[in-house]
Amino acid sequence: MQSKATNHENSRTWKEITSQGSVWQTVLSELSASRELQQTLEISSKRRNWIFLGCGTSYYLAEAAAFTWTKLTGHPARAIPSSEALFFPETINPNGPDLQAVAISRSGQTSETVRAAGVFQELRIPTIGITCAANSELHRVCDKSITLTAADEESTVMTRSFTSMLLTVQFLAARRGNKPEFIADLQKATGQFAPRLHDLAHSIEAFVAKHSFADFVFLGQGAFHGVAREASLKVMEMSCSYSQFFHTLEFRHGPKAIVSPATCLTFFLSATGQQAETEVLAEMRELGGTTIAISGNGNEAARSAAELAIELNFDGHELALLAPFIVPAQILGFFTAIRKGLNPDEPKNLTRVVLLD
Repeated sequence: MQSKATNHENSRTWKEITSQGSVWQTVLSELSASRELQQTLEISSKRRNWIFLGCGTSYYLAEAAAFTWTKLTGHPARAIPSSEALFFPETINPNGPDLQAVAISRSGQTSETVRAAGVFQELRIPTIGITCAANSELHRVCDKSITLTAADEESTVMTRSFTSMLLTVQFLAARRGNKPEFIADLQKATGQFAPRLHDLAHSIEAFVAKHSFADFVFLGQGAFHGVAREASLKVMEMSCSYSQFFHTLEFRHGPKAIVSPATCLTFFLSATGQQAETEVLAEMRELGGTTIAISGNGNEAARSAAELAIELNFDGHELALLAPFIVPAQILGFFTAIRKGLNPDEPKNLTRVVLLD
């Protein structure tokens, strides 16, 4: 077993998690003034069908991004793992004249994503790269790239890079959909969240100290399903815990068989489906599960059914909360790792970049 960090505040991963409020504000400010982003919008202006791709965390980001893109622009979008483009390029439908691909990779070096971008180029499909590293291989193979150097990380586990690249796609979608009010909501949501982050961390640290879980479950609908997938991965990567994800209402259809007091269930409550999702939350609490509810604005039923209720007190567009919503799960994974004597800076069996021969 890896050695426990003697002071978690010295951890690279911890510093990157807690830096997110200020990094988000930097990223949004840079995007507002970015000529690169404006040029990206201009060259893709006639593209109506979008594909977002990535590996691991970047693929889950792509799922949330595709949902956001459709909601804000009205144009169809879908997410695929980069490996699918390598193995099954015929499913991409390259004959569509208005197809646009977006390849996402923190390092810009992930082999499958770089190669997938090359496949899109061979199919003559314009490709945009989104990364946090300057002068990357992804930048070389894509038609245009957006680079977020302020969000880059030293850690193996992706935290602020995930949220910052997600905010970037959302910003791009709002500009494409001519929805300045959504950009204002992004700025408001990230600004409100930043000063709450440390108090939130103390609450989650205390929650983790009270419990020892056999498994974790993360539940969300719509774009929040992509967030649930990423949340599950964060806990798995940092703490080597058994972790799953489901669409919230789908959890009733068989998976609820696993629920016990040793099951930690985190609900990402959307504004759209909150009543139905809260009913599932209450049902899982009745079955004996230990529950966390994360919401923009909670309700009394959710508060009474959750052992830990995290409410962000936000009245804007619910999709502006995707980045803030993932942070409690990052913190949960971090402190679960510390409790188990693991070092989140040195996750088992993982490397910062997956490179293939």
